[in-house]
Amino acid sequence: MPPNRKRRAPAMEPAARGAGQQRQNKAPAGKKAKKGGGSGGGWPAVKPKKDLQINRLKGTHLLTIPDFFTSAEAKAFIDVAESMGFTHQGSLGPLKGEAYRDNDRISVTDPLLAQAIWESGINRIFTDINVSGKVATGLNPNIRFYRYTEGQRFGRHIDESVDLGMVLKRIIHY
Repeated sequence: MPPNRKRRAPAMEPAARGAGQQRQNKAPAGKKAKKGGGSGGGWPAVKPKKDLQINRLKGTHLLTIPDFFTSAEAKAFIDVAESMGFTHQGSLGPLKGEAYRDNDRISVTDPLLAQAIWESGINRIFTDINVSGKVATGLNPNIRFYRYTEGQRFGRHIDESVDLGMVLKRIIHY
């Protein structure tokens, strides 16, 4: 571990592991993981948004939406994610054909949450945006929460296409 990296107290002592293996950080005893439903299934409500702005990252197809979640919404999502517990994600690294990865993650599949976020205002932003002639029609229901501590990072990468039934959607993270 680099000397300047702050270490969090583990919820449980991990067994020895090699690159690419995972460690589960479980929620504290007495706290149950909340299950999603977008609107009332354990996730915070996402209020409708007006006057959303987008920032396009020059030379890419990446967009950001500043201040999409209110401070209260962001804190509520963080609280639910923390109660679920994060899993450490690592990789074999660039020498083995993988992006460097050292972070903690939760991945939940929740179509209702994805739809609630999409319909809260993102859908209106994407009405005039197309990438390679294609337009977005919704969000991937595989919602991911990432947590980084000092010294952790996720190297540059491109995710693969995701087949969501009859519709093929391209999802890109950076």
